[in-house]
Amino acid sequence: MIDRIALALAIIGGLNWGSVGLFGFDAVAWLFGGQTAVLARIIYVVVALSALWCSTLLFREREGSREQ
Repeated sequence: MIDRIALALAIIGGLNWGSVGLFGFDAVAWLFGGQTAVLARIIYVVVALSALWCSTLLFREREGSREQ
C-alpha cells in the first residue's frame, strides 16, 4: 500500500514538474500560496520522499520472480 501511495505522489510530482518545464506553471505553488509557502514546501518534501521511496523499488526482488 505504501508503494502505491508513494508511486502516485511521485507521478503527481512528475506531472507538476512537466507543467513547470512546458508551461512555466507550478500547480503546487498555485494551489498552496507560492513556492515559499509552508504548505507548498511540505508538499514538495513529501513528493521528494515518495520519489526516494520509489527508487527502492528498483532494488527489491519481486515475489515469485526469484531466479535459481
